Amino acid sequence: MTRRPNILFLAHRVPYPPNRGDRIRSFHLLKFLADRGDVSLATLADEPLEAGTHEVLAGLCRRMAIEPLGKSRWLRAALSLARGNSATEGLFHSPRLRQTILSWRQQARFDAVVVFCSSMVQYLDAADVPVSRTIVDLCDVDSQKFLDYAAHARGLKKRLYALEAARLRRLECSLPGRAGAITLVSEAEAELFRGFCPNRVTHAVTNGVDLDYYLPPRGDGRSGRCVFVGAMDYQPNIDGMIWFCRNVWPHVRAARPDASLVIVGRAPTPSVRSLGELPGVEVTGPVPDIRPYLADAQVAVVPLLIARGVQNKVLEAMAMARPVLASPQALEGLNVTRCQHVLCASDSADWVSRLCRLFDDKSERLRVGAAGRQYVEQEHGWEPCLLAFESLLDRTGAVASYSHTTTGACESP
Repeated sequence: MTRRPNILFLAHRVPYPPNRGDRIRSFHLLKFLADRGDVSLATLADEPLEAGTHEVLAGLCRRMAIEPLGKSRWLRAALSLARGNSATEGLFHSPRLRQTILSWRQQARFDAVVVFCSSMVQYLDAADVPVSRTIVDLCDVDSQKFLDYAAHARGLKKRLYALEAARLRRLECSLPGRAGAITLVSEAEAELFRGFCPNRVTHAVTNGVDLDYYLPPRGDGRSGRCVFVGAMDYQPNIDGMIWFCRNVWPHVRAARPDASLVIVGRAPTPSVRSLGELPGVEVTGPVPDIRPYLADAQVAVVPLLIARGVQNKVLEAMAMARPVLASPQALEGLNVTRCQHVLCASDSADWVSRLCRLFDDKSERLRVGAAGRQYVEQEHGWEPCLLAFESLLDRTGAVASYSHTTTGACESP
């Protein structure tokens, strides 16, 4: 019998539940790898695990190690900066996880390694896998994200963001010599990466959306209601909603006194919770299922000032046939046609005008919603999206036939 390849998957955050952007992508990558080999999952936890996490991951992995990061991670971040590296590398540094990987490697060699995000590249030496059989999924260009942060910050924050951007860019530029393939979530991100790091191993592998889970509901939503969905401890989401509520929402309410906005997402910061004091604004905090909130709204708003890669919140709303009104930044990673699949607003006056028009025009809402659903059906099913990743994995030789049988039990050290 043939042996399934032994694949190491390194993820900076536990890839379950798929309730935020990075976890959505890492979870579907994990499922993809589990269909093609025996996966050893080495990952880090920056928060308590949700119920059922171990059981779900155990069903996908041969073995796994989940190491908590603990409060000392910020000290490690500072030490990493002091040593000339990025704070990000320090935040996700775990001697225990490294030791586990070394122990696994001594038991049996890895046929391939897939690294999710640049912060996990630091464990490649422990895995000891040939460059040709290493794939690094950067997802987004993190160095550019910190440059964007620096452009919107002042004082010490601006200097720290710029320093982190420079350190991360140096790390990113080292990757073509350390991996047989580098993947990013969109062609725009891939082009950005090639622009400062010319190479021939960078590829775009876009995100999908679960089309069976995010089905269009019956009905058109509650009159005058819009919704924003996202992790509300993530700075671009925070900044975007504060800007929207200060610069757009008062004018929308003046034109439509019955209008309501629901901000849905985990871990809202105090500044986000305070938005719930504004007329017509509700902040839910974490919810078990975002679909009822999308179904209840007539419009999904995505007013991000800073955005990298593909916004899953846009894909999910489109999959549920909800018209999306978004900033240009939130649409950069998608090959959508504006005014057909989505609507775009660039300044506060544009936002007010387009949102009020959508509230008043049912035929326009239905048209844009239906076109959005059709677009994601054609372009963003997970299976076709990951075909590009499958071809890269094939090139490594890791999915070739082997001459031994394997075990299937999940071990957790």
